[in-house]
Amino acid sequence: MRTTVMWRSVAAVAALAAVSACTVQAVGTPAETPARTSPAPSRAPDDAKPSAPAVPSKPAETRAPVPTPKVLWSKGDKGRDVREVQARLRQVAWLFEGPTGTYDSSTVTAVKGFQGKRGLPKTGRTDSVTWQRLLRMTREPGKWELYASGGQQAAKPDPRCMTGRVLCVSKTSRTLRWMVDGRTVSTMDVRFGSQYTPTREGVFNVSFKSRHHVSTLYDTPMPYAMFFSGGQAVHYSSDFAATGYNGASHGCVNVRDEGKIAALFSQVRSGDKVVVYW
Repeated sequence: MRTTVMWRSVAAVAALAAVSACTVQAVGTPAETPARTSPAPSRAPDDAKPSAPAVPSKPAETRAPVPTPKVLWSKGDKGRDVREVQARLRQVAWLFEGPTGTYDSSTVTAVKGFQGKRGLPKTGRTDSVTWQRLLRMTREPGKWELYASGGQQAAKPDPRCMTGRVLCVSKTSRTLRWMVDGRTVSTMDVRFGSQYTPTREGVFNVSFKSRHHVSTLYDTPMPYAMFFSGGQAVHYSSDFAATGYNGASHGCVNVRDEGKIAALFSQVRSGDKVVVYW
């Protein structure tokens, strides 16, 4: 009997403990469960990793192209400006003929020599760089330098040349106009006497013509001679043709173009007027 009571007491205590255990579990801290953790983020593939901002590559350093100098004059060009180039080249001893006013082979050769001496490209063309260098080394040529070999435009005819048949000779432009009734038939370069044997100025007439004349005073040929004042005549001069204005006559009017004076000689008549003026 006593054993039965003790067993029941033990059972009751066990039951109470069980109830207490349930009660605590119900109202107390819940039974420990595995802690919930956020799922580990999936690792992005390497190629999805944000990369550092790209640094723009520095462009390769390049030099600006050197502009090509502008060509001012070249072979075949003509005119007063070409005469100046030639006259300045003569001043620095790169050209020994002319000026002719035509940019010819001799001018090309002279420009190449000038350029090469100064380290410039030897093109033979006068570009802006070559021209500036030439300007710094020379002075502005005078009228006689520009027309050292002739080619100057004929001066305006003297009023006395405007009627009849006239050999109209200008000392200013160093030209002769053959004129008929105010119309110019032909023009040609001429030269005159030196200060010691000057060509006389004024109005004259052709006294006589001599196709194969030889000077009795100087013993020199005077072909196609047309005398107008004593021993002074208009005639062809081989010396003028060869040396240009580096020389002078003994008072005559020298013509250097043989073809032109031959044609003139065939047209002029004795008695035609000759006007020599400044």
